[in-house]
Amino acid sequence: MTREGPLEIGRRVLMSESAALSELARRLDESFDAVVNLVLECKGRVIITGIGKSGHVGKKIAATLASTGTPAFFVHATEAFHGDLGMITADDVVIAISNSGETEELVRLVAPVRRIGAKIIAVTGNAGSSLAQQCDAVLPCTVAREADPLNLAPTNSTAVVLAMGDALAVALMTLRGFDAEDFARYHPGGSLGKRLRVQTTR
Repeated sequence: MTREGPLEIGRRVLMSESAALSELARRLDESFDAVVNLVLECKGRVIITGIGKSGHVGKKIAATLASTGTPAFFVHATEAFHGDLGMITADDVVIAISNSGETEELVRLVAPVRRIGAKIIAVTGNAGSSLAQQCDAVLPCTVAREADPLNLAPTNSTAVVLAMGDALAVALMTLRGFDAEDFARYHPGGSLGKRLRVQTTR
């Protein structure tokens, strides 16, 4: 039984995730350039897919890409086998997220996506995995361990994938010259939309 209080546990988790992000930034290499260029060359949309916690993170990444000038949406890997593959075209790029790189649904999804003609990017904690070996490009998101004491709950691993998605979105919007006026076009509602309307009408 731990003697740590809630405050100590919270700080330890945040420091663990912060360290994982710092290590991810240190290891970032030319594979990031390859993925950015693959998306920039894409004539269609970016489709994010995943299962479980990876799927939840994937939905956020898709939303961030879509709101920053890269048309994107999420397709659940299981639903893809029951008709949702029809959402994917040969002009698209599919980003498959799996920490292990051995998630059965994602590994099985590669072949039908290839038959459609879309490019595939793996975002995984295992660059030597079955998924990574079959994809056109790989973004490694490896962590030494999770933040929880059991080293089981997706914590550090989901934090680094989420951050990698943000890095990808920001790189793409910057290289495309996506500006405040463009951003306002996709955010007409809420307090952010109101603030952007004021800025773009000055």
